[in-house]
Amino acid sequence: MFSDFDRFAMQRALTLAARGLETTDPNPRVGCVIAQRGRVVAEGWHERAGEAHAEVAALVAAGAQARGADVYVTLEPCSHHGRTPPCVEALAAAQVARVVYAMADPNPQVDGRGAAALRAAGISVEAGLLAQEAAELNAGFVKRMRHGRPLVRVKLAMSLDGRTALASGESRWITGDVARADVQHWRARSSAVLTGVGTVLADDPRLDVRLPDETPGRARRQPLRIVLDTRLRTPPASRLLQVGGGEVLILTGVTSADDPRAAALAGHGARLESLPMAAGRLALPAVLDRLGELELNEVLVEAGATLAGELLRQGLIDELLLYVGPRLLGPEARSLVTLPDPGALEHAPSFAFFETQQLGEDLRLRLRPRQAAQGA
Repeated sequence: MFSDFDRFAMQRALTLAARGLETTDPNPRVGCVIAQRGRVVAEGWHERAGEAHAEVAALVAAGAQARGADVYVTLEPCSHHGRTPPCVEALAAAQVARVVYAMADPNPQVDGRGAAALRAAGISVEAGLLAQEAAELNAGFVKRMRHGRPLVRVKLAMSLDGRTALASGESRWITGDVARADVQHWRARSSAVLTGVGTVLADDPRLDVRLPDETPGRARRQPLRIVLDTRLRTPPASRLLQVGGGEVLILTGVTSADDPRAAALAGHGARLESLPMAAGRLALPAVLDRLGELELNEVLVEAGATLAGELLRQGLIDELLLYVGPRLLGPEARSLVTLPDPGALEHAPSFAFFETQQLGEDLRLRLRPRQAAQGA
């Protein structure tokens, strides 16, 4: 039975973990609180891969006060050697009395082993406090560990009547400054931003994060920028390759390394990989499998109606991030996604609202496929 203080301490640990929302990739976001007799004596959070884990940062802050203390951590302490030594060893060496963690680590190298190692060291272990909140904070990491693929979040902006641009293609701007600034933060927390070559040719986007650096003297982490380009139509002069930050990965169906188009793109800094094809296009399941292999937790898709629609049709979307501007564009304007006629309402893709927020004059909606939302 968890006490009110236990809940307070774990909620504080979750707040600390959220500080790493844009920085910990590919690691999970983790926070830790150390307390003595109902009083917080130290805190820590994981900031970047390769740097101290939350437990170690909190133990350093606690010093001798860690002995006999209660430790609250949002994820089961690690028991394996990765970029840093196991946290269970540090906790045992500090002689803490009790560890409460929110959720088991879905990493098969850890899952259950961390708790077992703590108990073997004579430490009391309890789990499951605010587990759902902890899982939500690391939904992408959990998805990759359990299914080998990243969480796929598709960002779209539309008018009140579900249109993304006028028939001419004009779309700047359906939403206002506040909504567009919000998108920058979703890019910043993502492992990668993915688009299709059609969007590159039509809009020439940068897809990087244009926010101030978080820490003076330390450059902001930029997400990997990915283009699905079956026939290598990405112009070497595109802004993706000329300006902005972050590596560019072009996934293609072209297999010849001697192709002059490949050489031109590589000469402008792009990395190219060939993947399997299906029906004349890149096989999207193979794309997501490869992104999982690259240790990507969250992928933000910023693409047009065709790619967004195909991801929807194949059931590969985990979340829609939908910005709604208070405009009406009319029936000739371009539709939100390209989908086949479902034939009947019960066959149409269905979503559950997860979050609604007003941003200036616009709305931001977060939706999840209804089946996934019910099973979460």
